[in-house]
Amino acid sequence: MAEATPSGSGGPIRVSGPADDGALAIRGGVGGISFQLEELAGGAEKLDGLAGRLAGIEVEVRRIWEDLTPYQDLPRWTGTMALTAVGEAERSVRAVRTELQRISSQVRASKHEYEMAEWLAGAARSLGIVSFEDIHHSMTDIAATRFPDGKMTETIVASLGLQAADVKRRAEMEPWACDALEQAGVFSRPLAVHQEESVQVDLDSSPAGLLERIRQLDARGAGFIEIVEISNGGNKAYVLLVPGTQPALYGAGGENPFDEVGIAEAMVYNSDEVSVATLQALQAAGAEHGSAVVAVGYSQGGIHAMNLAADPRFLGNYDLQYVLTAGSPVAGITPVPGVQSLHLEHRGDWVPGSDGAPNPDTKDRVTVTLTNTPRVAEGEGGIGPGHALSTYQDGARLVSHSGDPSLVESTAALGAILGTGGGATATRFSLSRMKAAPAPGPAPAPADDKKPARGYAGR
Repeated sequence: MAEATPSGSGGPIRVSGPADDGALAIRGGVGGISFQLEELAGGAEKLDGLAGRLAGIEVEVRRIWEDLTPYQDLPRWTGTMALTAVGEAERSVRAVRTELQRISSQVRASKHEYEMAEWLAGAARSLGIVSFEDIHHSMTDIAATRFPDGKMTETIVASLGLQAADVKRRAEMEPWACDALEQAGVFSRPLAVHQEESVQVDLDSSPAGLLERIRQLDARGAGFIEIVEISNGGNKAYVLLVPGTQPALYGAGGENPFDEVGIAEAMVYNSDEVSVATLQALQAAGAEHGSAVVAVGYSQGGIHAMNLAADPRFLGNYDLQYVLTAGSPVAGITPVPGVQSLHLEHRGDWVPGSDGAPNPDTKDRVTVTLTNTPRVAEGEGGIGPGHALSTYQDGARLVSHSGDPSLVESTAALGAILGTGGGATATRFSLSRMKAAPAPGPAPAPADDKKPARGYAGR
């Protein structure tokens, strides 16, 4: 494929692999392999069209040549020269057509090889097969953090058949799976939404600035989300911020929807009730129908944020344009076309790998794997330094300064929605799970006049 190029076209066609920009390993976006091959496949279709037109011209030139054959015995400057010129033209057209068809077939073969390589990589993960390079990285990460890294976790989960998508299917198809989840306290319960304070803030609309808003939100207490209203060029946009898991330690499944049970609610029940609650919060914050929304989430909050991009109820009310996640397992969520997303993961963080698959490589979906040394602030690092919010804020700053085409395009899309930030209104809402309604008991037995009422027997 590297040499698939017409003569004199200026060089071979090349597809670049996953980009590395210092401590950033970038997958997807306009610079991703998948999008490059899609573009080349589109070009191959155009080449096929041109080749078809040239084939028609070739037939026509051949007909003209045949029509000239009776004149080949005329003086050379009239008959033979004309016949020779038309014959050369036919051969030239045939050569160009053949070359275009060759290039088109090689582009298609390259796309097929890439898709097959992705399939084989997925099959290897499901069998627990990893490369020596991945083993080396994992051992290095474990030695540094004392926790498994994302690649090892992803492989283990895949080999055990515990990918989030598979768990969802089993829960939907097998009654025993639903019963087991309910016995474990994992079930979707309606949420009460209460508007708390509204404050004026100076919004930093960069990825790092949005993650800082989550840090401040989490410091506010358990169970809060935040809606930030900002004006960009006269148009209002809204940022929805969802915190990470807030451990309950004992009594998980209580009032706080972002406790440990909230992880399963997000991954198994597609954030069904959180989606309803965010709709109520946006409406209470003054967001009009069809307003532009950016959803931002850390860890568990990233799963909730990404689920909104696949929720027809939410998308039917608001224009979700962008999702930013940090340290979140979201590979199994397929957003609707047109929603751009940026996923920050750290190589030493096992949490993003807990869904058993890498994020898809698409034009609208960019995944950045951070390889820098984790930074842990006070109170962080309980499940590993790679998962610390400070680590992801450091990575987000690197993203904003990167010259990689995928990241430049992604951050520019975020800037187009929110502008450069500035004065904004932040409204916080507390969410709480409502108590589960008691299960209906058995229907009372019909009255029987021949039997004494209970409590009066023997009297």
